[in-house]
Amino acid sequence: MSKTRIAIICGGKSSEHEISCVSANGVLGSIDRSKFEPILIGITKSGKWLLLPADTSFIIQNGALPTVPESGIEVSVTSQGLISGGKNLAIDIAFPILHGPYGEDGTIQGVLEMVGIKYVGSGVLASAVCMDKSYAKPIFASAGLKIAAGTVVTSTKFDLPSNLTYPLFVKPARSGSSRGTTKVKQESELKSAVEFALSFDTKVIIEQAVVGREIECAVLQADGKTIVSDVGQIVIADKYEFYDFQAKYLDDSMKLVFPNDLPAGVEGKIQAAALTAFGAAGCEGLARVDFFYSNEGEIVINEINTMPGFTPTSVYPKLIEKSGISYQQLITNLIESAKNRSASVTR
Repeated sequence: MSKTRIAIICGGKSSEHEISCVSANGVLGSIDRSKFEPILIGITKSGKWLLLPADTSFIIQNGALPTVPESGIEVSVTSQGLISGGKNLAIDIAFPILHGPYGEDGTIQGVLEMVGIKYVGSGVLASAVCMDKSYAKPIFASAGLKIAAGTVVTSTKFDLPSNLTYPLFVKPARSGSSRGTTKVKQESELKSAVEFALSFDTKVIIEQAVVGREIECAVLQADGKTIVSDVGQIVIADKYEFYDFQAKYLDDSMKLVFPNDLPAGVEGKIQAAALTAFGAAGCEGLARVDFFYSNEGEIVINEINTMPGFTPTSVYPKLIEKSGISYQQLITNLIESAKNRSASVTR
């Protein structure tokens, strides 16, 4: 029996290019090759699509993050599918392990819809909405979930709403992995933080800091069922002000723990909120839903990641593993789930 051909697409034009490569490396190393034939496609930082050897290694070495090389065998996107070297790659399912803009924001999903290739993860609209926090948060609020107070700015000329008090978080509206994010403790730091965020995006969110625990919850659709994981808590070293890019990817100090000291009923409420957010945004396949559990006992949704970090040690796979699903089985479940979905936006 022929194997299902899986296009593992990584890299991309976003600031999360390198993390996408690391995630793809995890999938390449663990995908069940008795069932699937991986076809590795890298998108360079300049936007070229390249066919890469399936034994390509994308690992962090001495703190240096991997990237897709700028030269190689190009891949063309056509109405007949993905073409390279004059041949159709005959892709059955795409696994777009792209983080951030030009990948996790509905862009790659739209391309795949146009050429009729089924894919892992949320569709165009859900991906776009969840990527843009300024659109996602009102949707969460309309579904009855609590969000932090905030405002959206597009330049350094703005009036800070009177309901916002320091400390604040300043972040790009459409970025991930905490790229471009700053914790602002006083007014004198605010303008430079906004300038920094604007170097990543044209739209910036200024948001009230929530004091409390950072809580994560994974949602997975598999075998016709929607699974929600136990909640995990992010614990970082005292030297970090918040869970930033360095703490996430370049330092082993972050720990994912499964708290046993939450008040009775709180874990169930967080799980229910994760499912509510997943449904309200129209997500499919997988998502990691991030919350704060404040010192006042409030559950505050932060964001949804429709293609979260996907290395074997990333938070999402670890949360799912706690539910009894191995990393390899998780990959298989996502691919099988994608097989059973329509390749059309009308799904």
